[in-house]
Amino acid sequence: MYMNIKIRTANFDLTPAIEDYIYKKLPSLEKFLNKDGNVLCEVEIGKTTSHHKSGDIFKAEVNITESHGNQFYALAEESDLYAAIDVVRDEMERIIVAKKKKANTLFRRGASKIKNIIKKINGK
Repeated sequence: MYMNIKIRTANFDLTPAIEDYIYKKLPSLEKFLNKDGNVLCEVEIGKTTSHHKSGDIFKAEVNITESHGNQFYALAEESDLYAAIDVVRDEMERIIVAKKKKANTLFRRGASKIKNIIKKINGK
């Protein structure tokens, strides 16, 4: 599997330090994704212009698309850009794990229903 990371910025310039930080943090999400195919990870970071908050508020958005169609999206707003990247990475991990658990649960429920049907057919 290969994670292709694309970074966009809004309302400020991307520094090499921030770019390195993103490339260090986000590839760790690969272990939670399916192992087959490529993964596109689109990252948008920037300053927000929310009038109701004082000071600089930074936003980090991550949109991950797997080659077989699964999509995951997370957003974080913090007063520090590095904190926003950390929060959005943790939120993305939580979303991916929750979706995998839900799919596994649905599979197990379906398998359980099939098993019960087979038991009824066999007369047990």
